[in-house]
Amino acid sequence: MREWFDRCRFGIVTALILTLVTAYALLDVFVIPHAYESEETKPVSVKRVTTNETAESKPTPSGGATENSGTGENGENSDLTESGNSSTIQEESKEPVITENSYKDENISIVISQYRVNETDVYVADVTVSSPEYLYSALAKETYGRNVKEETSEIAQRAGAILAINGDFYGARSYGYVIRNGVLYRSKSSKNEDLVMYKSGLFGIINETEVTAEQLLEQGATQVWSFGPALIQDGMISVGKRQEVGQAMASNPRTAIAQAGQNHYLFVVADGRTSASDGLTLYELAQFLQTLGVQTAYNLDGGGSSTMVFMGEVVNKPTTGGSKISERSVSDIVCIGY
Repeated sequence: MREWFDRCRFGIVTALILTLVTAYALLDVFVIPHAYESEETKPVSVKRVTTNETAESKPTPSGGATENSGTGENGENSDLTESGNSSTIQEESKEPVITENSYKDENISIVISQYRVNETDVYVADVTVSSPEYLYSALAKETYGRNVKEETSEIAQRAGAILAINGDFYGARSYGYVIRNGVLYRSKSSKNEDLVMYKSGLFGIINETEVTAEQLLEQGATQVWSFGPALIQDGMISVGKRQEVGQAMASNPRTAIAQAGQNHYLFVVADGRTSASDGLTLYELAQFLQTLGVQTAYNLDGGGSSTMVFMGEVVNKPTTGGSKISERSVSDIVCIGY
């Protein structure tokens, strides 16, 4: 009897140890935050803008090297200064004009419109800037790493963003290029289709099998988002009618970013998974963006991550857990601000 008890006790202890090790491994992968260093020994310098604001002035986006490639511009917004000619951000500006759905100062113009597309509410922020430096990225807790997350609105507030959408949630994967504000954080290829923003402000679509992250930096990339797929290239729909992200449902909340011309961008978020909004397929999203006349459009992380924030307020109705209306914590955002 005692021998049987000792045998059982050994089995119970062994099972308990295995359970604890497994639980820790899962927590380490999916929950415990891990901060990482960038893959550059010397990050590029961040250019700050001096304004007439108080000590609570917002931080300024960084620049990068010279641009080498990207999809074309359509000549719109000729009244804006082209950053390819080394435009300088003005050091002082007049008080901005702000309404419930718009913002305008000497360098930034934002107008947010709401559309109804296939039984889905879609929010479009039409943005023009005098320099692409006003479009930048921000990381959760100002830290690059695994399981480092905050809500989009929290990151936006810290980053001084006037407008923000969620990014590519790089922290949910251990692969895929990550370049933010001219700094290379991850060069491990995902064999994915990426969106590149160059110093000139132009967008380009690349495949990670054809170019390295280091080469993109040399070509002047300031931002690289690795999620996808590309929705519009050279004004034409580039996604298949039945193409989806992994095993995602056909209709989902969506986040996308697009370029209509030089220094002219669209930030787009579609609701979904609610009684009020069905959500969109990738092809439906691409069709809608094509009607807006964009030249390049790219799909960012969607689903419960899809969030748009304007002047500190959430614009859309993000879903968490499939039904609850609330923000999901994410790794990064794309924003407009100082």
